[in-house]
Amino acid sequence: MVENKTKELWPELDWIESKELRDKVEKTWELAFSKSDLTAEDLYNIPFTLLVEDCQVTFMDHKRAVVHIAYESAKKMKEFLGKELEIDLDVVVAGAILMDVGKLLEYEKDGDSIKFSKSGQLLRHAFTGVSLAQQCDVPDEVCHLIAVHSKEGDVFQRTTEGYIIHHADFMSYQPFKNKA
Repeated sequence: MVENKTKELWPELDWIESKELRDKVEKTWELAFSKSDLTAEDLYNIPFTLLVEDCQVTFMDHKRAVVHIAYESAKKMKEFLGKELEIDLDVVVAGAILMDVGKLLEYEKDGDSIKFSKSGQLLRHAFTGVSLAQQCDVPDEVCHLIAVHSKEGDVFQRTTEGYIIHHADFMSYQPFKNKA
């Protein structure tokens, strides 16, 4: 049942050519849902961030925007810079789909609203996301993207795919943060 919801949430999974990687990405989302009180339907209603007061952009609107921005950016970079710069599109798409999977552990329902869970008060979603992905044997190249997509990743050397994901995420986050 959750698997079908995962495929409904993420039609972009079809962009991942490697069936093995695609299956591991799905398995990671299934694991996250099994450990969360959030449902797939909740992701269409909850704010994508609790760091912007009264954020009206939903988790899925933000997430799917990031996946599309990252994918299209990576394709253009391959087109124009590909002779000198290797970019793995499967890694980019898998990382973009998984980068916020840890938010299912970071957030919890509080009546009709969402708040930080105990786990979320202690561990940011980049950390819990990597943990979930590693439990599903997601390759390190993709786990790296989960780890470095947010500000915590500023202390690491990002891969090319890591820069793509980080900037796609902040392109669709920072304007809302700046409005506050």
